[in-house]
Amino acid sequence: MDQFDNIRPYNDSEVASVLQRLLADVDFLSIITQYRFPTASRYFGWLLRPIIAHKLRAEVAHIDSVTALQERVEPYVARSISQATDGISFSGVEHVKAGQPYLYLANHRDIVMDPAFVNYALFQAQHATPRIAIGDNLLQRPFVSDLMRLNKSFIVHRSLTNRREKMAAFQLLSAYINHSILNDQESVWIAQAEGRAKDGDDRTESAILKMFHLSRKTEDFQTVIASLNLMPVAISYEYDPCDIAKARELYIRATTGEYIKQSGEDDASIALGITGYKGRVHVHFCPPLSTGFSDAKQLASLVDQEIWRDYRLFPAHYLAWAMWEQRDTELAVPDITHVFAPQDIRTAQQEWQRRLAACPAEHRPYLIMQYAMPLENQYRSTALHA
Repeated sequence: MDQFDNIRPYNDSEVASVLQRLLADVDFLSIITQYRFPTASRYFGWLLRPIIAHKLRAEVAHIDSVTALQERVEPYVARSISQATDGISFSGVEHVKAGQPYLYLANHRDIVMDPAFVNYALFQAQHATPRIAIGDNLLQRPFVSDLMRLNKSFIVHRSLTNRREKMAAFQLLSAYINHSILNDQESVWIAQAEGRAKDGDDRTESAILKMFHLSRKTEDFQTVIASLNLMPVAISYEYDPCDIAKARELYIRATTGEYIKQSGEDDASIALGITGYKGRVHVHFCPPLSTGFSDAKQLASLVDQEIWRDYRLFPAHYLAWAMWEQRDTELAVPDITHVFAPQDIRTAQQEWQRRLAACPAEHRPYLIMQYAMPLENQYRSTALHA
């Protein structure tokens, strides 16, 4: 047994058998049935499930590799993007060199769509897609784990509470990421922080950067990071489908001191993140970082500066910042009319007002903060480095 078997993605040789296992999983077929036939599935799910299973078997009959599966799924991803966005754009793709594996370190707003948009950008540019780090807290049901590991995901054990077990898991994760890039020549995607930046404040956790070094502690930190080709990635959403839910969580946490997730909440966030309206989406690939730092704290600061600078700001960010009571009024932020066309502003004002109206009054300051914070970070960073 390979030391990484419990966390790694599935290999090509495992694809066919895992697909057959999925097509025999009642929970998986129920989810597909509900998605395809939301009304009929309530009454005739028992009849529709075998029909859908038969249709899916025909679709995947000749799929025997991860690449073939991704190529088969790509049109569905493209359709989902066209239905839930006003378009996706990319920049900095020239920094990605063909045949070179990278450690893509991205800001984190959405559980599924963050890596999906990075994958889509790389796929469209004809680059290899990365292996994706995903927390075990999202893999409560076997079919979810199978689906994610089929799509080049590997498991990050976040739910461990024993300190020794946690350290062992981090050591294994570090070894796997290094092995993936240096031995397998496979890129890796991982978020800059453990949870989504629900307040819009994208900041890199130095603990994650230390984890990359953990399995090679005898080597110089900068040398290890340089060997992994760490590339910051800025993912920008014009609108976050989960913004009102995030505002609610932030309000409850601020007023009670804690927030306890309800059963099925992650599943609901995943579904809303995939299908909810996002407006325009932009993905920027920054140049790899190999110098200018000697420890995790300095590297975290560099990553933050890159992501803040290259985050694509939309009209809603300016509208929110103008309303934000905690904004830094000393920053040289231009009036929105100097940045965007009148029609773009009018369209954004209508959508922004709709979101404000749908958000309970006591939660609104947290909704506003989500959109104002990326702008504040970008202009403050620009001022500091002017």
